[in-house]
Amino acid sequence: MKVKLILIFVFLLSVLSVAQQSKLITVIGDSLVGRMVNGESTREVYGNVVLTQGKVKITCNKAIQYISRNEAELIGDVIATKDTLTIKTPHGYYFGNLEKTKSTSGVYLDDKKVILTADSGEYYFNEDRAFFQSKVKLYDTTTTLTSNQLTYYQQQNRAVAVGDVLIFDGENQIYADTLEHFRNSKITFAFSNVRLINLKNNSEIFGQHLEDYRQKGYSLIDREPLFIQVDTTFAANDDGTETVQLDTLFIKSRIMEAFRDSSERFFAIDSVKILKEKFASVNDLTIFYRDEERIVTSKINSVSAQPVLWNEDSQLTGDSITIYLKDNKIKQLDVDGSSFMLSQNENYLNRYDQTSSAQIKLFFNQGKIFRAEFYGNVFSIYYMYDGETANGLTKSNSASTTVIFENNEVAEVKLYKDPASEYYPEKQVTGNEKDYLLPRFFVRKNRPTKIEMYNLLNKLK
Repeated sequence: MKVKLILIFVFLLSVLSVAQQSKLITVIGDSLVGRMVNGESTREVYGNVVLTQGKVKITCNKAIQYISRNEAELIGDVIATKDTLTIKTPHGYYFGNLEKTKSTSGVYLDDKKVILTADSGEYYFNEDRAFFQSKVKLYDTTTTLTSNQLTYYQQQNRAVAVGDVLIFDGENQIYADTLEHFRNSKITFAFSNVRLINLKNNSEIFGQHLEDYRQKGYSLIDREPLFIQVDTTFAANDDGTETVQLDTLFIKSRIMEAFRDSSERFFAIDSVKILKEKFASVNDLTIFYRDEERIVTSKINSVSAQPVLWNEDSQLTGDSITIYLKDNKIKQLDVDGSSFMLSQNENYLNRYDQTSSAQIKLFFNQGKIFRAEFYGNVFSIYYMYDGETANGLTKSNSASTTVIFENNEVAEVKLYKDPASEYYPEKQVTGNEKDYLLPRFFVRKNRPTKIEMYNLLNKLK
């Protein structure tokens, strides 16, 4: 029994010895000088130096081998290879017990899939893992990634970048504090101070967490998202010249989704706020069809609040609101389902023109409303004016109504099918404006403002 135990022990020692020897580095070259440095045995190898350990092979001009530590300093034209991997640096180190190479003198890595460069870096051959720091750049045939630090998992085709991260694919740029990128699937996760820029449509989305699935053409931002699109317009002056104007579209919500397919759809979900010059909205759901220049806002269920839309001094509500744009200006606006429109007079702030109906269609020219069409059980109250002087009001109802506007003021009202109208003189109206309100009249006080949006933008930046 004792003999068997001794044999087993000897066998284990021999296996361990072989394993240890297989981890020892071998260094050869044209010439060798042995030295004792601080009591440690070293070898200086010169000319056509080759270091090997298993499948790892490193060539350089000079190497200093630390025998007891199983390490080596590598000097001049250092090239490390393993299978399809190549690492280049002017000066580096190799740690045999860790199967790791390191350089702080500028590193270049090429594994036939990506090229990775940085001021300094480490590579663990036994883990197929690289850790690079300072001015890191990773790129392949479609993507470029830069950061302060990056860990590259070669077999997983995965990169984790930290600090001033930017990934660019020719059409989209993603900035973040931290980013995880899967090269094969083209999936990217970004965290903290995220900024997604689409160079094709000049839009940006800010947030704190992003998921981007490039092959599917889908992006999700579900923490503090803010969408911005800047449009440059030209306004005609009286002297025939043009003035450049910047018109910025802001969209804020709890969740945002972008689909980069044939329809270029953008979804803003839950607690949505929209602002574009004199146009604003608050709603549960907004879908922006970029290529069609169409924006749809709606309720998410039957018990949700109706979307609200403001345009200059007018407020509209309905179950759904569709905005049609042309050259990024409002061309038409449709309100469907329990529709209500009110407009405040700029000189008489307690007087509101009001219309309730089943459906509203508004038509615009150069951003100014010129016609409104109301359908389905239409009830209206319109204040009358003689120039700038108040002149009573008219209450009416009909199956449908058309209103013509001039300079954003009501110029003509046309009633169709079973019309009824009643005029109230000014002396009866003055001081009693609250008596002339239609059912469902309600002035919303939560209109988004530029100050609110720019404060949020500055916070996210």
